[in-house]
Amino acid sequence: MERKLLEILERNSRISLEQLAAVLEISEAEVAELMAKLEQDRVVLGYHAVIDWEKANRELVTALIEVKVTPQRGLGFDNIAERIYQYPEVTSVFLMSGGFDLTVIIEGKTMKDVAMFVSQKLAPMEGVQSTATHFVLKKYKQEGFIFGPDTKDQRAAIWL
Repeated sequence: MERKLLEILERNSRISLEQLAAVLEISEAEVAELMAKLEQDRVVLGYHAVIDWEKANRELVTALIEVKVTPQRGLGFDNIAERIYQYPEVTSVFLMSGGFDLTVIIEGKTMKDVAMFVSQKLAPMEGVQSTATHFVLKKYKQEGFIFGPDTKDQRAAIWL
């Protein structure tokens, strides 16, 4: 039941309790109780909208930064990741396998803002060995949502 609820919320966090109750075939009170439990247990961390800021006429620069770090004894990567994610411009931090350790995703008003974050805050941080910054040039799909012009069904209509 929890997994089904979570899958529905992940696709549409604005769905009403009434609709959830109907799909899950339980009462609205049971849905509300289950959601409260998931929030209390920090399984559901929050609800947010995916916004196409370009269509909203707000310019944002998004960058993905590869970070190589020296893990700390007894703490591994957790301490440095925590220091990084405290910055307000940081939207995501991931521990990675492969050629670098952390992926840091940030948003800034300009490319210069991103560059200043990397050069003044991230790169000088104790434990950071190197960084490589990649700027997002265009978003096609994010969190399951497709960006760009409204698409219409291009299939030919068949009349019987």
